[in-house]
Amino acid sequence: MAATPQNPATPRRKVSRHRGEGQWAVGHFTPLNGNEQFKKDDDGLNVRTRIETIYSKRGFDSIDPNDLRGRMRWWGLYTQRKPGIDGGKTAILEPEELDDTYFMLRVRIDGGRLTTRQLRTIGEISQEFARGTADLTDRQNVQYHWIRIEDVPEIWNRLESVGLSTTEACGDTPRVILGSPVAGIAEDEIIDGTPAIEEIHRRVIGNPAFSNLPRKFKTAISGSPLLDVAHEINDVAFVGVVHPEHGPGFDLWVGGGLSTNPKIGQRLGAWVPLDEVPDVFEGVISIFRDYGYRRLRTRARLKFLVGDWGAEKFRQVLEDEYLQRKLIDGPAPAQPVERWRDHVGVHRQKDGRFYVGFAPRVGRVDGTILTKIAELAETHGSGRVRTTAEQKMIVLDVEENRIDSLVEGLEALDLTVHPSPFRRGTMACTGIEYCKLAIVETKARGSALIDELERRIPDFDEPITININGCPNACARIQVADIGLKGQLVLNDQGEQVEGFQVHLGGALGLEAGFGRKVRGLKVTSEELADYVERVLKRYQAEREEGERFATWAARASEEALS
Repeated sequence: MAATPQNPATPRRKVSRHRGEGQWAVGHFTPLNGNEQFKKDDDGLNVRTRIETIYSKRGFDSIDPNDLRGRMRWWGLYTQRKPGIDGGKTAILEPEELDDTYFMLRVRIDGGRLTTRQLRTIGEISQEFARGTADLTDRQNVQYHWIRIEDVPEIWNRLESVGLSTTEACGDTPRVILGSPVAGIAEDEIIDGTPAIEEIHRRVIGNPAFSNLPRKFKTAISGSPLLDVAHEINDVAFVGVVHPEHGPGFDLWVGGGLSTNPKIGQRLGAWVPLDEVPDVFEGVISIFRDYGYRRLRTRARLKFLVGDWGAEKFRQVLEDEYLQRKLIDGPAPAQPVERWRDHVGVHRQKDGRFYVGFAPRVGRVDGTILTKIAELAETHGSGRVRTTAEQKMIVLDVEENRIDSLVEGLEALDLTVHPSPFRRGTMACTGIEYCKLAIVETKARGSALIDELERRIPDFDEPITININGCPNACARIQVADIGLKGQLVLNDQGEQVEGFQVHLGGALGLEAGFGRKVRGLKVTSEELADYVERVLKRYQAEREEGERFATWAARASEEALS
């Protein structure tokens, strides 16, 4: 079990006068920035009462600024971007100038697991309260926009009536737990991590012992050999492996993350059995709470502590201070045999039925579509659907004789089960349409790029990932894509400042995980994007060696070939 939570009221060590990095475990309790101060003043979990009893009744203007831009995130709420503000003003305007009076609301979907009843409720809420918006994220969540504070209590009531919530979907908290979307059903599964996800959720989510972390904390648990939850870029990850003596269990990783200072997670070399995953998770998150850096927000992620300590010291502290026992040494996960990790297509389950994965355009769906997906699934004998960590969805438990009809119904909704590599591999963040941090548009740009590439290179048949981000924060994982596009303002041929992208090439996840190559000065305007991607992919087709992945080619290609 984890050590007793460290907090200013019950220090474990003598308080030091040196403020250092603001680590609680060494006595540095004085808040060193505004975020730490508002968290000390009042736990973010407490804002729900004010939302229900004050803000929803008195309206947007009644909201305390520390709740509006701080604690409300603990319940999945962010103010969205005011319409009409161009990307050049993103870093110039004050928060209150960027804020609209509407909110983004994130529904957490741990493990990507949904019943069709839950999916229908999500869709109905979208239609009634969110102007139809409901985007699939790359963390298996659904995000609404245009939410009024007056409607939030009713939305919570409806979500919670079907077993869903927005608790700690944002904020300095344990965010949604990624899980294999085919946990418990895949024929090739090493181990089903669902019991661990459920127990961690029971112990940790909404627990004040873990509601004041230095920053957000991301978790991934999967027993799939496809490595389907981006474990390399999570704060903590449990990856399915088979120990030669102890059998199926999990390999433990810590300290992954992207944003402006990306880090690939580090293996601790420890094998964890399924029933011990929640204890080990509590130990890792407690280390982050107690030793994590709180002085600078830019260094307040677990990856910086792991980078300074190293894997050996981190494991020692975990074992000695938090678990009070040694972990078992274990093997690394095997190289996945498939290069796609999204479960798109038709696949046999271990019970003889089938699951059907399909690809919306860059995660963009709406409430009507989600409701129709629920109806289609039920019509074809399924009561379960899943979201993936690649902005995709899956219908489970389909009998063989109903597959063709289901596929036909999905295709009629523009939800293709057999997508082109471009539809399958293109991901986009929210972008300037709603995000206050964004500089450029992303969703529509990504959708248009898919159409252009399908038209221009219809014979392209290699797995390819094209990730489009509206700002440097990497919500769409630009550094680990074959082609990563970081939104920024660039100069066009006429010397005018326009929307565009800095290009990263050759990033990857998997056991050959690494960050994309930035070619000096390589930027492209949004209008030229399709031309650029077409040019690079055709050069890859012409120059690649037999079986060579795009990332491998990009690492050896000349700057001229990549420009």
